[in-house]
Amino acid sequence: MAYWALKILLTPLLRIAFSVRAVGRANVPRSGPVILASNHRSFIDSIFMPLCVRRRVTFVAKAEYFESWKTAWLFRALGMIPLDREGGSASERALVAARRVLADGGVLGIYPEGTRSRDGRLYKGHTGVARLALDTGAVVVPVAQSGTAEAQPIGVLIPKLGKKVTVEFGCPITLAGQSPDGTPVAASELRRMSDQVMSAIAAMSGQEQVGAYARHDRERLSAPGSEAEPLLLVADTPG
Repeated sequence: MAYWALKILLTPLLRIAFSVRAVGRANVPRSGPVILASNHRSFIDSIFMPLCVRRRVTFVAKAEYFESWKTAWLFRALGMIPLDREGGSASERALVAARRVLADGGVLGIYPEGTRSRDGRLYKGHTGVARLALDTGAVVVPVAQSGTAEAQPIGVLIPKLGKKVTVEFGCPITLAGQSPDGTPVAASELRRMSDQVMSAIAAMSGQEQVGAYARHDRERLSAPGSEAEPLLLVADTPG
């Protein structure tokens, strides 16, 4: 109830404050488990992407947001999943919760890079997206957001009104769940699947791809969804 109430309230306000353009919304399945895998340039990526989707989108958010009265009520009301960045059992619980969202046929928002890109390039995606898709049978919809970094650059608290923001949804990607003989998918295949998703994002966003992971500075992990990095690392494999 809180999610839809806030969405109904915020949607017209944000569309007035910014020039928001949604492309390819029909590519998001109307039912069944879906992973929205997006590039990540700004805190407000986590606001504009759900704004453009008719279904409810759940993100993983860092545990600290649930400890401050300024943000706890909002994150709880939206049903976001708290994640302890120190790892351990809390991260495992977040991973289980993320799988549960998909197992229940929901939509999970994830930033495969694990953190916001400061230089505008698209960094190597963690294989957690592929693992979650294989575990739950979810389809992966690549998402390219542009204009959000101009609307709210990293380190800027108040967004700049009037900026143009585009959220583009690519064609759904269905990942095979097993090798032909029923054995688990090899790490190299998970890497290939993850690279496939990142290439689809790059094709839409026009960003230069980087063949390395983004740096894992805590200072750069300050937006809802960015905190999914430990979740992705838990599910990641070497390479």
